[in-house]
Amino acid sequence: MKIDLTIDGQTRQVQIEPAPDASNASAASRWRILIDGEAVHADACFLRPGILSLLMDGRSHRVILDSSHADPILHLGQHRIEYQADDPRSLRRQRRHAAADGPVNLKSSMPGRVIRILAQPGEAVAAHQGIVVVEAMKMQNELKSPRAGRLAQLRVAPGDTVASGQILAMIE
Repeated sequence: MKIDLTIDGQTRQVQIEPAPDASNASAASRWRILIDGEAVHADACFLRPGILSLLMDGRSHRVILDSSHADPILHLGQHRIEYQADDPRSLRRQRRHAAADGPVNLKSSMPGRVIRILAQPGEAVAAHQGIVVVEAMKMQNELKSPRAGRLAQLRVAPGDTVASGQILAMIE
């Protein structure tokens, strides 16, 4: 799982996956965490919903996740840390970042095959107008422009196989 984690205005990319040795039952709580590509190993387990026991570098931490505020908060010992976590695949995140000035990339939210192109380079497009149709798991998914503008680039053609997160088009 990949997320963008923002703490005190600094955004870091965090990737969390089971540790390579987590296949046996005794190591099932071991996780490999990459923070901006740098590896960190941790043992983690939920004591109950919202309370996490975390063992890193021989030190034990109790983390309380508090989402009752507008911005969620972590309580780590005496520290109170406000944070935002964005899943790069999240539609809400894509809408929030779509308002930015400058070119915006339209990315595939899932792996699949391009079956139809709905707009051509140079065309004016409206916000939420369909640009590309990707078939994934026998479902057709229309990927839409995050904002109004002009379709500057189209990087795929019908029949192309695409990966999750791959840039399909650019809107100016």
